[in-house]
Amino acid sequence: MKLSPAAIAINGALIAAAAFALFPLVWMLSVSFMAPGEASAFPPPIFPQEPTLANYRELFAREGMSRYFANSLLLAACATLIALTFNVMAGYAFAKLRFKGREEIFRALLGAIVIPAQVAMLPLFLLLKSMGLVNTYAGVLVPVLATIFGIALVRQYALSIPDEMLEAARVDGASEFRIFVSIVVPTLRPILATLATFTFLGTWNDFMWPLIVLSDESLYTLPVALASLSREHVQDNELMMAGSVVTILPVLLLFLVLQRQYLSGLLAGGVKG
Repeated sequence: MKLSPAAIAINGALIAAAAFALFPLVWMLSVSFMAPGEASAFPPPIFPQEPTLANYRELFAREGMSRYFANSLLLAACATLIALTFNVMAGYAFAKLRFKGREEIFRALLGAIVIPAQVAMLPLFLLLKSMGLVNTYAGVLVPVLATIFGIALVRQYALSIPDEMLEAARVDGASEFRIFVSIVVPTLRPILATLATFTFLGTWNDFMWPLIVLSDESLYTLPVALASLSREHVQDNELMMAGSVVTILPVLLLFLVLQRQYLSGLLAGGVKG
């Protein structure tokens, strides 16, 4: 198929924009395989002269990166499971269950979205301190128990579930719990994948809240440990780039694996809403 000059120009511009956007990621990966000090040369090299895994070996052997990796993985998995449980139940309740003040409460929640998360950090920290949850993983997980975004996302998709299907199940004698588990949750599967991806990525990449709550170094997550490491190795660009690759590679792979369900969930929710 012969492309028109306009199509060739558009495709060329898109390829150039993609290459420009991906260059920092590629350079970070390249620097992580360089020998110590090699990236500090001027002009900075794009590719390593002699690729080496020394930076990764040092990260996992001397800097204890495997422990921080396990901490982040545990927290992100727990946060995803908890967020799915609470957000799905709340979203379904706002969409399909009848109770007094339902619309008013939901509108109030939507209005609270405009409040920056940073504003609530100090009151939340003081509350957790009074409860003895500072420097614990429970304290880190509290903000993700239920989010306005997650509730609104699930509610929007749950509105597309036919009321007749739920009423038919009630007429057949199914309990509300049975309806939720057997009908609602399977129907919401696309949006659950989307919400799980959002929650896992958000928790994995979160830096500020774990930095505030956690003071014990053995409990640090990967972003917090990497920031602490950068203060000790301020000149070691190659080691820092190796740490950055270890931090972003799992979530990048997760996103690529789940991208089909992630996008289908977003599109379905948008069309059916």
